[in-house]
Amino acid sequence: MAELLTIADVRAAAEVLDGRVLRTPTLPSAGLSTLLGVPTTVKLELLQRSGSFKTRGAFAKILSLSGAARAAGVAGVSGGNHGIALADAANELGVAATVVMPSTAPARSVDLARASGADVRLTGDLPSAFVLLNELVAAGATLVHPYDDQVVIAGQGTVGLEFASDAPHLTDVLVSIGGGGLAAGVATAFHALVPGVRVWGVEVEGADAMHRALDAGGPVEITPTSIVSTLSAPHVSQLTYDHAVALLEDVLVVSDADAVRGTITLAETQKVWAEPAAGCLVPAARRVLDRVGPGARLGIVLCGGNATVADVVRWANA
Repeated sequence: MAELLTIADVRAAAEVLDGRVLRTPTLPSAGLSTLLGVPTTVKLELLQRSGSFKTRGAFAKILSLSGAARAAGVAGVSGGNHGIALADAANELGVAATVVMPSTAPARSVDLARASGADVRLTGDLPSAFVLLNELVAAGATLVHPYDDQVVIAGQGTVGLEFASDAPHLTDVLVSIGGGGLAAGVATAFHALVPGVRVWGVEVEGADAMHRALDAGGPVEITPTSIVSTLSAPHVSQLTYDHAVALLEDVLVVSDADAVRGTITLAETQKVWAEPAAGCLVPAARRVLDRVGPGARLGIVLCGGNATVADVVRWANA
């Protein structure tokens, strides 16, 4: 079993990130509370610089590197948000970055990473992107993995540190899972700070690597088919799997269509523009309430907002 993070790891990451990332708002959501029938609080991480929580892990990792490791340049693989964040953080810190993305990544994500100075390499799909990443690292680049890294997960865990500090009354927290780094970090922080809290992971069909890993008893390879590229990891890691087993109440899986409808619901009820990676939490919240009953006080991590209007319209009409 991999060594699990501690709240001390997350607090240390918060000190490193102070002044580099935003402390995003935690707000009671009148719209979602009415819709779901229970008090609901949102963490607006889609307002983070680069448009998602991924900035936290990218900065934490690059700031932890030696001078030689930075000089070698950093490389990462991404369905969208990690690439944007890595490019942004590397640019600010004066480090060369190479980002590998599948051709299915949103065009806006590719454009934003390139605008921050990253060398973006496109591959046929996400599994082949991981293969190219391994080749770049073997050739000397410094790896900044999107989720299989203790430092990256601790950085993502600062989302949970802030959320739990601002909303210690929550009984149930929902967080999206791609590779599982955000869920691992958020769950670490909440379980340390809010006794008795339940943390629920949420995936979409065709990008359900964690759900399948839990069924199989360990990480397995999948071929992602979801439209939600930002959640479409081809596998989880042993590190994130072990955190899920230890800290998550369950991992729920919703359809792409429901995730897109959730994005529209968030626009209508919370007045924010979220991507389906966050929209999937809305239908999942209803299922959590079916499980735990009407006494719950929900917390929802709105993880990112890097989707265009054209993307959402296309998905909604598919």
